[in-house]
Amino acid sequence: MGNTVPELKSVIRQLDKLDCVQLDLQGEQLGHWDSRFVLFLFELEKYCKTHNILLNLLDFPAATQGLLKQASAFPVRESGQKNKHELPFLAQLGQDALVFYKQTQTMLTFVGEVCFSSLRLLRGKACFRQRDLWLVMQDCGPKALPIVTLISLLVGLILAFVGAMQLKMFGAQIYVANLVGLGMAREMGAMMTAIIMAGRTGAAFASQLGSMQVNEEIDALKTLGISPVDFLVLPRMLALIFMLPLLCLYADLMGILGGLMVCVTLLDISVVEYLIQTKGALDLNDFIAGLIKSSIFGVLVALSGCLSGMQCGRSSSSVGDAATDAVVAGIVSIVVADATLTVVYQIIDF
Repeated sequence: MGNTVPELKSVIRQLDKLDCVQLDLQGEQLGHWDSRFVLFLFELEKYCKTHNILLNLLDFPAATQGLLKQASAFPVRESGQKNKHELPFLAQLGQDALVFYKQTQTMLTFVGEVCFSSLRLLRGKACFRQRDLWLVMQDCGPKALPIVTLISLLVGLILAFVGAMQLKMFGAQIYVANLVGLGMAREMGAMMTAIIMAGRTGAAFASQLGSMQVNEEIDALKTLGISPVDFLVLPRMLALIFMLPLLCLYADLMGILGGLMVCVTLLDISVVEYLIQTKGALDLNDFIAGLIKSSIFGVLVALSGCLSGMQCGRSSSSVGDAATDAVVAGIVSIVVADATLTVVYQIIDF
């Protein structure tokens, strides 16, 4: 064939004119070839499959056929500019409904496996290394303190500043302490900490498990008879359940200190007055309400990250998609759970 690769469009036009059902290509006289020729064969093979034409490659070099098989083994990633009106509206709606049904089924199956794994843990039969638990706790606990400190302090500053602008008009600046204390203890401390952990730790869980899925390490665990949920998911979920309430308490403290900075510098309120007012505004139930939320948020972040990682594909781009899905799912579930718990607290007067 030399160094010339025929144009695919001209070949397709000739095939359309002939209206053939079988195409035989002889490779005996094939001379020098490169990846352009393999790409030509790959596109021609796709065309033949689409139009129900049987393609036979006769006497082609083994290297050519090997490259063609490798190219056909991995699906080509769809372009982001795909035509959105390719399917009718009802067909697209039905397809989306089926995808949502499958995703819901997968999620419920995973949650069920985690529940059974938790029961095995209570009976002392869960299989995981305690060293892994301590390492994950260190990563999502002490190593997360700097970012939690910064965000919580700024949130306290913002709450105090916004409240001061309104309360100052009524001469009630002292109640900024109530606003900041209650806001951080019941809502913002737990929520902001959980969102930080969803973006930091949830994405890390998805990337770690996704990389293990790409390298077939999870399949190796199954082959050895080790439950991946016990060995990989359970330590990560326990670590977040243990560490997120502690981080929540720390975030409450940082938020209250942020409000103190605003009151002392802008409102001429002394440190003692601020602390006494905060102590009078808060009770133990306020902190318990935040701790309950933070524990639930920890479970949601762990489940979102681990589920995205376990369902990751076999390519490097799938790992990035899994991390993105973990962050999105984690934040959405946190907001929904927070709204639900707030309504429940209001109903039971907690």
